[in-house]
Amino acid sequence: MMIRTLRDAAQLKGKRVLVRVDFNVPLKETGDGVAVADNTRMVAALPTIRHLVNQGARVILCSHLGRPKGRVAPELSLGPVAKELTALLGQGVTMASATVGPRVSEIVEEMADGEVLLLENLRFNPGETDDDEGFAGQLAALADVYVNDAFGAAHRAHASTYGIAGLLPSYGGLLLEKELRVLTGLLDSPDRPYVAIIGGAKISGKIGILEELAPKVDRLLIGGGMANTFLAAKGYDMGGSLLEKDKARVALKLLSRAADIGVEVLLPVDLVVADEISDTAKTMRVEVRPGLAIGDRQMALDIGPETVRRFSAALQDAGTVFWNGPLGAFERQPFADGTVGVARAVAACGGFTVVGGGDSLAAVSQAGLANQISHISTGGAAALRFLEGGSLPGVEALGVD
Repeated sequence: MMIRTLRDAAQLKGKRVLVRVDFNVPLKETGDGVAVADNTRMVAALPTIRHLVNQGARVILCSHLGRPKGRVAPELSLGPVAKELTALLGQGVTMASATVGPRVSEIVEEMADGEVLLLENLRFNPGETDDDEGFAGQLAALADVYVNDAFGAAHRAHASTYGIAGLLPSYGGLLLEKELRVLTGLLDSPDRPYVAIIGGAKISGKIGILEELAPKVDRLLIGGGMANTFLAAKGYDMGGSLLEKDKARVALKLLSRAADIGVEVLLPVDLVVADEISDTAKTMRVEVRPGLAIGDRQMALDIGPETVRRFSAALQDAGTVFWNGPLGAFERQPFADGTVGVARAVAACGGFTVVGGGDSLAAVSQAGLANQISHISTGGAAALRFLEGGSLPGVEALGVD
């Protein structure tokens, strides 16, 4: 789909430019208060922000953080984000105490060319998620131009991603443009072999992407909680593991279709099991073979070392890799080896690699491999929806005939 991008924008010097960014980042407690735990999404937005600053625009940034559900939640304030952004940009970032209103309008009117303002959490106002016309109008009144650089929120028809686009001259930011270019390449011209790694907790949220990718890839590697459903569908007793019994037929249908079209599907051949998810859990490796019976109190929480070896071998000659979803409960140390091991194989494969989704991104960062991935997508759900041919309202609002 053709969209208007920032490169199409006319002279921006002195213009008030409202930029929808995706600063929905994890926070952490420190000795100095609350701080940003992972700034990957913020770093990805810097090219657009710096472009506008260098153009002499008056840059007004807006984002959501968490799910405050239309109420003011101090613990979800973007204050720590403003502090982090100041360090990243190397210039002051003014933090507004609200998203809209008389005081915010005054601050905007007082801005000088090249200055940056960050509005408070969009979702403190119920009009954001309701795509309320009034709220969209209040946001639009702050600016002369609108730029959407929040690919991670592009699948939402919210006031700041959809409603506002019809009220101002509107463009896609440099990050949004890059995301669309990379993901379109995965659909139209991937280098071969093309390997997709799909993990995460449930198959239900990823049926569409599995069905869409199956005829396009050469190999499909499935791990994480969703692999439990596939293994259970094949007759293995998965004990107390997370799985979706009602999706067994869907899983078998996907496996049958892949076999019919010659796509190699790799499921775990060994698993790391435990009776609790904790940093001190006692683990055991079990092989996936006839007669496998995981105890009712035990859960499969990671892929085992042999699965890591086989997945890594399947990635070795990959020309293109798309990875979405962790392969185990990687946030707990006893169950991190599988995801981290595959992350290392992705980074070492030499092909064009794309990692999407917050958990996958966190896993790659945790392994210290983010700079070895060709493209880290800032939108997990948005990337999946794009690849499965679904609607992205935030992108469609920027479309041109």
